[in-house]
Amino acid sequence: MKRHLSKLARLLPRGAIRSDFLTLKNNSSDAWMASSLPDAVAFPKNTAEVSKIVAFCHRHRIPVTTRGGGRGYVGGCVPVKGGLVLSLVKMNRIREISPQDGVAVVQPGVITSKLASTAKRRRLFYPPDPASLKESTLGGNIATNAGGPRCLKYGVTRNYVLGLEVVLADGTVVRVGGRTHKNRTGFDLVGLFTGSEGMLGVVTEATLRLLKILGSGLLPCALEIADPFTLAAARKAIPNAPRCDSMLLVEFDGQPSSVKSELAIAAKVLRSTSSKIFTAHGDAACEKIWEIRRGFSYALRDTGLVKLNEDVTVPRGRIVDLFHLAAKLQKNYGIPISCFGHAGDGNIHVNLMAPIGTRHDDPRMHRILSELFQGVLKMGGVISGEHGIGLAKKPWWNAASTPALRKLHQRIKKVLDPKDVLNPGKFL
Repeated sequence: MKRHLSKLARLLPRGAIRSDFLTLKNNSSDAWMASSLPDAVAFPKNTAEVSKIVAFCHRHRIPVTTRGGGRGYVGGCVPVKGGLVLSLVKMNRIREISPQDGVAVVQPGVITSKLASTAKRRRLFYPPDPASLKESTLGGNIATNAGGPRCLKYGVTRNYVLGLEVVLADGTVVRVGGRTHKNRTGFDLVGLFTGSEGMLGVVTEATLRLLKILGSGLLPCALEIADPFTLAAARKAIPNAPRCDSMLLVEFDGQPSSVKSELAIAAKVLRSTSSKIFTAHGDAACEKIWEIRRGFSYALRDTGLVKLNEDVTVPRGRIVDLFHLAAKLQKNYGIPISCFGHAGDGNIHVNLMAPIGTRHDDPRMHRILSELFQGVLKMGGVISGEHGIGLAKKPWWNAASTPALRKLHQRIKKVLDPKDVLNPGKFL
């Protein structure tokens, strides 16, 4: 094994592989009682180096134990089989903080508290707070699905992982999830890798959800939006539907006094861009407004047109661009398009309102959907945020995924359903 590791060292930058006793000792244990010396420790600085290291170890059957801050309490990063410890402490850059999209893009070696403090300076909030937040790395948090005191209200690490770049056991680099706050394109591979304790792959980059407030320190529990066509249909079918060309529905929850205060602040923020603001307090009054929102789909059916419902999701900062794209498609093809949905997470229902008798495989509708999906993908979005792929979006599965991602799906399917008897004929 030492001969192989010496060869690996020659393939990497100088100092990337170390085998002095102090380095081995410092990477032999975590906060639990177990300890085992590795044969060497690797300190990659980027994904390409991780891929090269893992591929080499895969070919030569060298055990690889990935390590972050080493603050776990179960011996999860102890190299009990020797081999190579893959330390990610030098991959410690925060690549991006995006208030518009509500995300952070980070390398796995970033210390948890560093992200939290950096986000806070941008008026953003990263809730997961393990007790070791000043020492633990985000990669380690993802590997263990770490929690913390705030998980009672905000949830654990998994609730904030949107996308991952992962190096698989053979060195293949694959991206799962993405930048959107909703994503139902294929299997939930983000959930598979989160909490997998380094046994399924090595996380080399993560896109994490940050909580953002409408620029004023507020955090709504719901934020909905609707376009002119949707609202016109609603006025014909729903009592008390608003007489306006666009609508933003914002809901706050909590204690009555705090909700009233937040509602007043929100109204002040929105007054500069809104011609009319209606407020409601209490369950009964709020339910009347929600009845309007829940009635959108029924109102569209009452137009006498066929509603072809799509549920694309874009990064939150691109929602306006998505509405512009829909308007352009409507103009170019002469087909009414209704857009409404969840502005808070970028998941918008784009409904093609086709003539009665239109089939799902109509070539004209197919062309419109192709342009819609291509535009969404160019924005960094996904072709499904809630509904999945099924049969309807099967024609666009290849465009929405990479060869490496498709191969990973197929490998998982083959392991769990080797005879292909479970729901055959779908997107795989």
